[in-house]
Amino acid sequence: MPSLHSHSSFVALATTFSIVILCSLSLIEASNDGFSLELIHRDSPKSPFYDPSETPQQRLANALHRSINRVNHFRPTSSFSTNALSSEIIPNKGEYLMQYAVGTPPVQVLGIADTGSDLTWLQCAPCTNCYNQTDPVFDPAKSSTYKTVPCTAPQCNSLSGSCVGANKCSYSVKYGDGSSSGGDLALDTVTLGSTASFPKTVIGCGHDNSGIFGAKGSGIVGLGSSETSLVSQLSTSIAGKFSYCLIPFDKPDATSKLNFGTNAVVSGPGTVTTPLATNQNDVYYTLTLEAISVGPTKITSTSAKAAGGNIIIDSGTTLTLLPSDLYTGFEAALKAQIKVAVVKDPNETFNLCFDSPQSTFKVPTIVAHFTGGADVTLSAPNTFVGDETISCMAFIPAGDSVAIFGNLAQADQLVGYDIVKKTVSFKPTDCTKA
Repeated sequence: MPSLHSHSSFVALATTFSIVILCSLSLIEASNDGFSLELIHRDSPKSPFYDPSETPQQRLANALHRSINRVNHFRPTSSFSTNALSSEIIPNKGEYLMQYAVGTPPVQVLGIADTGSDLTWLQCAPCTNCYNQTDPVFDPAKSSTYKTVPCTAPQCNSLSGSCVGANKCSYSVKYGDGSSSGGDLALDTVTLGSTASFPKTVIGCGHDNSGIFGAKGSGIVGLGSSETSLVSQLSTSIAGKFSYCLIPFDKPDATSKLNFGTNAVVSGPGTVTTPLATNQNDVYYTLTLEAISVGPTKITSTSAKAAGGNIIIDSGTTLTLLPSDLYTGFEAALKAQIKVAVVKDPNETFNLCFDSPQSTFKVPTIVAHFTGGADVTLSAPNTFVGDETISCMAFIPAGDSVAIFGNLAQADQLVGYDIVKKTVSFKPTDCTKA
């Protein structure tokens, strides 16, 4: 990628960290109770979203809109109505894709993989109202293992599905930007990779879908923590474990893995583990950030004392939104310890920028202190972004919004989720070699 000569282009780059993950059709590594899938950067030529006619600046501008909308529409909790399965999640603002298969014979589907979403749904024929999709829409009539969920089934009752007319459970998913999906709640075989098949998995077969969704993808793959998510449904088969390793945004051609089961165990030197504060029916993975250190200065959080955690860890949000009670002291500590002139961000995206090119910018040691002694050391690329003239802090105050530990801060960390033990583990890792 050529160097960015305008500050506006730099802002687009810094605000988005726009990568999309495509899980390949073939397993990289498999065992009796674990498997791994290849991850591909959104802007890599291997990605289905790659457009050779776009300039780097156009790609960055497009990614900027996705990232900002995701933060603006993020919701801390799911909302289930009494007559329809409904949750506040984000449509095509998530930054990862996952290729999987549905049905018998298996039909390949490319969906948005999101740790901030619950129900897995895809567009289905007949489409009463579907958004434009490049690949053929899944036809449940051609799958010998497809079965709608009846109104009397536990899945319908526990998910507050609606039943009108025929004895089949319907779902309705509503999004913060007005997008929506509705259709039949169903059971079918879901295949990850070429051999890992999971029969009778609950999915949403969407016949009425509208809003801002990419034509090269079909719906959402829910990797959240609620009982409707894919990882929760596969919990027994994958021992409740999955992990990922996000490559830095400046290495778009590198690949890494999305791991399940025993392959997802995060252990060894440098591994730290913190308990999840997530409740059983929460969609999001919530942690407790007790403090953050800048060199010798440690800023403690008063919000960490509240029940339920104080920060969401999310794979689809770029920047880190710090709890407001931490941010002021964090910014002050950086100003005190970095002996470089502070400059204003012309686009008013970042609160703190320094008059120094990223290539020579020196950052104090920054450590995020999570509950349980899980101290995660953040490198300069985790915390600052820049160009040839300016370096800006990739942390902003959450304000009235929910606090989020974003994917830029997670880059080059092997992040493991154990939904049985209710923990998240971090291990410093070169994700290009993971």
